[in-house]
Amino acid sequence: MPDARYTFGEAMSDKDQLACESPSIGSRSGTGYIWMAYSVFFFVDPIMRRSLRFWLVCVGIYAVFLAVYIGYMRARSTKQRYVLLAAFYVLGMVSLPINSSSTAFFVYSAAFLPFAVASVPTVIAVMVAQCLGVAVQGLVMHVSLIPIAITIFMIIVVGTSNIFVAQQKRSQHRLRVAHDEIERLAALAERERIARDLHDVLGHTLSVIVLKSELAGRLVERDPQRAAQEIGDVEKTARTALKEVREAIGGYRSQGLAAEVEMARNTLQTAGVAMACESPVPKLTSEEETVLCLALREAVTNIVRHAHATQCRMRFATTEDRFHSLQVEDDGPHPIKQEGNGLRGMRERVQSLGGRFSINSEHGTTLLVELPVRTTSTTGVVQ
Repeated sequence: MPDARYTFGEAMSDKDQLACESPSIGSRSGTGYIWMAYSVFFFVDPIMRRSLRFWLVCVGIYAVFLAVYIGYMRARSTKQRYVLLAAFYVLGMVSLPINSSSTAFFVYSAAFLPFAVASVPTVIAVMVAQCLGVAVQGLVMHVSLIPIAITIFMIIVVGTSNIFVAQQKRSQHRLRVAHDEIERLAALAERERIARDLHDVLGHTLSVIVLKSELAGRLVERDPQRAAQEIGDVEKTARTALKEVREAIGGYRSQGLAAEVEMARNTLQTAGVAMACESPVPKLTSEEETVLCLALREAVTNIVRHAHATQCRMRFATTEDRFHSLQVEDDGPHPIKQEGNGLRGMRERVQSLGGRFSINSEHGTTLLVELPVRTTSTTGVVQ
């Protein structure tokens, strides 16, 4: 008994059913050849007639059928399959007046057609043309009405049922393709998130390490005690960096915006930049705090690395159109002219929360991050 997982006519892989460009299942596993069992009905007439001459004619016709069937199983292109499907039909038209059991050849043509042709209207049109061809041949060749009726019935039933099977297979294939694409995009987004977080975390801490190392190098001769203190800070910062990298890989979570402000103050002070925070730190969700912490960290890193500033002002506020804002200004003579990976990652984070991000470089650099205020409903859900 045939494996129930395969439907008569489903002799190709999923990719074949959609594109008809790869080898068939039959050519690899032999599954497609199982449906040759239906061709035994071709020998009903020879068994009934018991004529050697008739047997030889039928064996010759069957040999041609075998060649066409094997060729179809091994076909490598759409064009080859179309030609061999036509060969099934032509073989049936030629042999039907000779052997009324040749209905099987038409069945193979109708069964494979929906898997070779993706367009349902085209398949239906071809099936109608096949039925009309059989009916016309029956009238012209005076073939008995019974085999003609059986042939048309089988073309309609087998062809129609396999249309649904073929379309289902195509839908399953498209779902698999869509699922694979979603997984690919999710993996890509996660890699980009990790890349942004690692850039923000390492960019900041490595800048501090470099800054303190340079300071210790300058102090090592004239103030060894202060140099040793700076080296100790370098070790502490390196350990902090290692911890933060682990947090970033596992899903970065900030220790809080207030702690980040204090860390920014210490970093800027080490670099010789005076920082003033002109407003209290607002109360935000953990997600919003993470975005503002990373934005503040990137802003401080850029000031230390590039700005050559002496003053930095930080301001938290709530705008009239209900946005939490963080503004970081410096008086450095080297404003930002082009966004790098850090600023680009910052912009993407802010925009992912529906926020606004802008940079003004007319007098020093002013960085503005705005996040929409989220309200809490009576059910406790943040909206």
